[in-house]
Amino acid sequence: MQYVKLGNSDINVSRICMGCMGFGDAKKGQHIWTLDEQHSREIIKKGLELGINFFDTAISYQGGTSEQYIGRALKDFAKREEVVIATKFLPRTQQEIEKGITGQQHIENMINKSLKNIGVDYIDLYIYHMWDYQTPLYDIMEGLNHIVKTGKARYIGISNCYAYQLAKANMLAEKEGFTKFISIQGHYNLIFREEEREMLKLCKEDNIAITPYSALASGRLCRKIGETSKRLEQDNYAKLKYDITSEQDNIIIDRVSKLAEKREVSMTEISLAWLITKATSPVVGATKLHHIEYAAKATELMLSDEEIAYLEQCYVPHNLVGVMAQNTMQN
Repeated sequence: MQYVKLGNSDINVSRICMGCMGFGDAKKGQHIWTLDEQHSREIIKKGLELGINFFDTAISYQGGTSEQYIGRALKDFAKREEVVIATKFLPRTQQEIEKGITGQQHIENMINKSLKNIGVDYIDLYIYHMWDYQTPLYDIMEGLNHIVKTGKARYIGISNCYAYQLAKANMLAEKEGFTKFISIQGHYNLIFREEEREMLKLCKEDNIAITPYSALASGRLCRKIGETSKRLEQDNYAKLKYDITSEQDNIIIDRVSKLAEKREVSMTEISLAWLITKATSPVVGATKLHHIEYAAKATELMLSDEEIAYLEQCYVPHNLVGVMAQNTMQN
C-alpha cells in the first residue's frame, strides 16, 4: 500500500480510502443492500491487513449505525493513532431552523453525536457533507473552527460543492483566522469527470486533497456491460446518477473491460489506477472481501500515458446529477 499526505495536513493516508456507506443496519437507512455488523467487520479487518488506514463514514449512513460499526471494529482491530477516521455532517433541518438552533450549535451537536457513535475522542477529518444554503457561511466556518480548536476534530473537509464555494469558504477562513478545508470529496470517476472543469485545478493550486466518492460509479466500472448485482438492481440513487447516460458511458466501460483483459487484471484495478493518477485517495466502498482486495491492488498498477488516453478519449460532458443537481436548483 502507498501513502500520501492529506492536502495541507500532517496526516498520512493510504491511497485507497475505505468508503463505509455499505455498512450499517439496513432497517435504519435508505439502502437495503448494506451489510450487517459481522460482515462489515470482516471487510474492515481485511482492509487494515492490506494497509488501508483511511475510513470514511457519515452520521447519516443507516441512522448512525455505520459510524457505530466502524468505531467498534477499529477499536478491536487497530490502535487509534494508526487510523484516520473521516465522518460527515448534514445541513440544519427545517425543524432546527424553526427552533433557532444556529449553525454553530448544529455542528457542535452533530460532532458530539458522531464521537459517541464511533466511540472516540476526536475525528481526524470532519466533513461538511453538502452545502447549507439556509445557514450563513460564517456560522459554518466559525462552528468548524471551534471544534478544531477544542480538539474534537483535527482537520475539516467538504463534500458536494462547487469550486467557487470551496474557494469562498477558504478565503473567509483566511480572513477570519479560522481553520481551512483541506480536502474535497466530490463525485468523480471515469464516466463522470465534471470535477475536472474547475475543482481539480483549484485543488492543485491550493494543495487541497481530492478524495472522490463513487469511484467505481456504484459498481458500473467494475463489471462488464450486462452484468448485474444486488446493488445495481436496488440502488435507486445510483440509477438516478447513471442510467440516463448509460449509452455513452458504456463505451468507456467497454474500454475498461478490454484493457483489464489485456493487462490480466480486474476492471476495478484499471478504473481505480486511472483515478489514483488524478486524486489523493479515492473513497471505495466494499461489500465483499474481493472488492477491497482489488482496490488495494490498484495502487500497484501503473497505467501508461497511452492507456490513460485510451480510457479518457470517449468521454462526453455530463449534466450534474444527484446532490449537485439539487444544489444547482437552490443556487
